Amino acid sequence: MAGAASALFLLDIKGRVLIWRDYRGDVSAAQAERFFTKFIEKESDQQSQDPVVYDNGVSYMFIQHNNIYLMIASRQNCNAASLVLFLHRLVDVFKHYFEVLEEESLRDNFVVVYELLDEIMDFGFPQFTEAKILSEFIKTDAYRMETTQRPPMAVTNAVSWRSEGIRYKKNEVFLDVVESVNILVNSNGQIIRSDVVGALKMRTYLSGMPECKLGLNDRVLLEAQGRTAKGKAIDLDDIKFHQCVRLARFENDRTISFIPPDGAFDLMTYRLSTQVKPLIWVEAQVEKHSRSRIEFTVKARSQYKERSMATNVEIDLPVPADATNPNVRTSMGSAAYAPERDALVWKIKSFPGNKEYMLRAEFSLPSIVAEDAVPERKAPIRVKFEIPYFTVSGIQVRYLKIIEKSGYQSLPWVRYITMAGEYELRLI
Repeated sequence: MAGAASALFLLDIKGRVLIWRDYRGDVSAAQAERFFTKFIEKESDQQSQDPVVYDNGVSYMFIQHNNIYLMIASRQNCNAASLVLFLHRLVDVFKHYFEVLEEESLRDNFVVVYELLDEIMDFGFPQFTEAKILSEFIKTDAYRMETTQRPPMAVTNAVSWRSEGIRYKKNEVFLDVVESVNILVNSNGQIIRSDVVGALKMRTYLSGMPECKLGLNDRVLLEAQGRTAKGKAIDLDDIKFHQCVRLARFENDRTISFIPPDGAFDLMTYRLSTQVKPLIWVEAQVEKHSRSRIEFTVKARSQYKERSMATNVEIDLPVPADATNPNVRTSMGSAAYAPERDALVWKIKSFPGNKEYMLRAEFSLPSIVAEDAVPERKAPIRVKFEIPYFTVSGIQVRYLKIIEKSGYQSLPWVRYITMAGEYELRLI
């Protein structure tokens, strides 16, 4: 990594220093004040949203989490993106230790915070951010045994994310392929934006130091092997791997091979920027009757195969802020008025494919309206759902092999889920 961090600051919401750690001796605590002055100037400029501030030869990289700012100051020409990523990893470490990361938890645990800052960065270079391994030798208990502890072997190993000597009676791997569908539809019914963000989430309960190999129906891999997929091959964009994956191996032959961490982690995330047909389509008609009442007619139609079933479907229908006396009828599910959200929430527990359901709702409106009343801002219809055993992209896990020198048998479990991400229809 080119360049290094000079110091790391943890600031409260007003820019006061809670904790800081000097790594290279070329900046002072006064840098925090200079940073915050620049940050306030930058905040007033709506066009500038980048997490980097530069002032008088010092670069400041920062993120905000709850009521604290985490900031790195550097006098060198450093890799800003890697230091911002390091700050996000630092948040994960603190959350692992304190559950909630905020000003109070930092004040209550400042000794542990300083211990962690000494371990995860050395002379301004990020070293180690695996919370599980750190917690093996940096304890939070108030009454610790006064014995000298050796750091776990994982700290000095090439495989820094997994300790040796892990044992389980039953060796299992759970792999969830989770895809979030993001869709934005305009008032004419045209799709403005659509993409799919996917993640391979793993939970591993394996003994020893197992080697795992994962195969997907990735077009590049199948073409490189001169094979054709039984189903469809897919093109994945913006692939991001956990640090355990051997990237050189993936670049050579597209094989995903890794020694997994123990427990839960995200093995890989990806994106598909292809046009996606809305899985649940909602049509809404609004009629106003002489300013005293308003009537909604809503149709929800599933546009996936009959064998699939969406569960926990929730359709948020925006209604006027001053609407009262709801009278609602649905052909399926239940609907309730949520005045705190200015919305009518229609819930359908199970929504099979190629089905259409209807909702009719009537609200009373106040008869007196100010002449200079500003037209109400129209909120979009928001949809939430989950479809188990289904993926939009068609991604398939072709194999998941687990090899360990003791030769034990392991059970891999694979599950597919599609859910709504930012799923909005601006139809009203």
